[in-house]
Amino acid sequence: MTNKEKILVRFAGQLTRLRKERGYSIRQLAAASGLEYSQIQRIEKGKVNFAFTTLVSLAQGLDMEVTTLLEEYKIPK
Repeated sequence: MTNKEKILVRFAGQLTRLRKERGYSIRQLAAASGLEYSQIQRIEKGKVNFAFTTLVSLAQGLDMEVTTLLEEYKIPK
Protein backbone atom coordinates (compact mmCIF):
# COMPACT_ATOMS: atom_id res chain seq x y z
CA MET A 1 0.00 0.00 0.00
CA THR A 2 1.37 3.40 -0.97
CA ASN A 3 1.61 6.32 1.42
CA LYS A 4 -1.26 8.08 -0.40
CA GLU A 5 -3.44 4.99 -0.01
CA LYS A 6 -2.62 4.84 3.71
CA ILE A 7 -3.63 8.49 4.09
CA LEU A 8 -6.97 7.90 2.34
CA VAL A 9 -7.72 4.78 4.38
CA ARG A 10 -6.87 6.56 7.63
CA PHE A 11 -9.16 9.47 6.77
CA ALA A 12 -11.88 7.05 5.70
CA GLY A 13 -11.88 5.51 9.17
CA GLN A 14 -12.03 8.93 10.81
CA LEU A 15 -14.94 10.07 8.64
CA THR A 16 -16.89 6.86 9.23
CA ARG A 17 -16.38 7.09 12.99
CA LEU A 18 -17.49 10.72 13.16
CA ARG A 19 -20.51 10.05 10.95
CA LYS A 20 -21.63 7.15 13.13
CA GLU A 21 -21.04 9.12 16.35
CA ARG A 22 -23.54 11.65 15.06
CA GLY A 23 -25.99 8.91 14.16
CA TYR A 24 -25.94 9.68 10.43
CA SER A 25 -26.32 7.17 7.66
CA ILE A 26 -24.28 7.74 4.52
CA ARG A 27 -27.47 8.99 2.83
CA GLN A 28 -28.12 11.47 5.64
CA LEU A 29 -24.56 12.79 5.45
CA ALA A 30 -24.88 13.07 1.67
CA ALA A 31 -28.04 15.16 2.02
CA ALA A 32 -26.55 17.32 4.79
CA SER A 33 -23.31 17.94 2.90
CA GLY A 34 -24.73 18.31 -0.61
CA LEU A 35 -22.60 15.44 -1.88
CA GLU A 36 -23.59 12.27 -3.72
CA TYR A 37 -24.18 9.10 -1.71
CA SER A 38 -21.75 7.19 -3.94
CA GLN A 39 -19.05 9.81 -3.44
CA ILE A 40 -19.22 9.53 0.35
CA GLN A 41 -19.30 5.76 0.06
CA ARG A 42 -16.08 5.80 -2.02
CA ILE A 43 -14.42 8.23 0.44
CA GLU A 44 -15.32 5.98 3.38
CA LYS A 45 -13.76 3.03 1.56
CA GLY A 46 -10.57 5.03 0.94
CA LYS A 47 -11.04 4.69 -2.82
CA VAL A 48 -11.00 8.33 -3.93
CA ASN A 49 -8.60 11.22 -3.51
CA PHE A 50 -11.06 14.08 -3.12
CA ALA A 51 -10.85 17.87 -3.37
CA PHE A 52 -10.49 20.25 -0.45
CA THR A 53 -13.95 21.62 -1.23
CA THR A 54 -15.33 18.13 -0.62
CA LEU A 55 -13.63 18.10 2.78
CA VAL A 56 -15.28 21.41 3.61
CA SER A 57 -18.69 20.06 2.50
CA LEU A 58 -18.24 16.97 4.69
CA ALA A 59 -17.38 19.15 7.70
CA GLN A 60 -20.44 21.31 7.06
CA GLY A 61 -22.62 18.20 6.74
CA LEU A 62 -21.32 16.95 10.08
CA ASP A 63 -21.80 20.43 11.58
CA MET A 64 -18.16 20.81 12.58
CA GLU A 65 -15.08 22.79 11.65
CA VAL A 66 -12.68 21.25 9.15
CA THR A 67 -10.01 21.27 11.85
CA THR A 68 -12.25 19.16 14.08
CA LEU A 69 -12.77 16.66 11.28
CA LEU A 70 -8.99 16.35 10.97
CA GLU A 71 -7.86 16.77 14.60
CA GLU A 72 -7.24 13.09 15.28
CA TYR A 73 -5.75 12.46 11.87
CA LYS A 74 -2.08 11.65 11.74
CA ILE A 75 -0.09 11.00 8.61
CA PRO A 76 1.03 7.36 8.63
CA LYS A 77 4.74 6.65 8.60
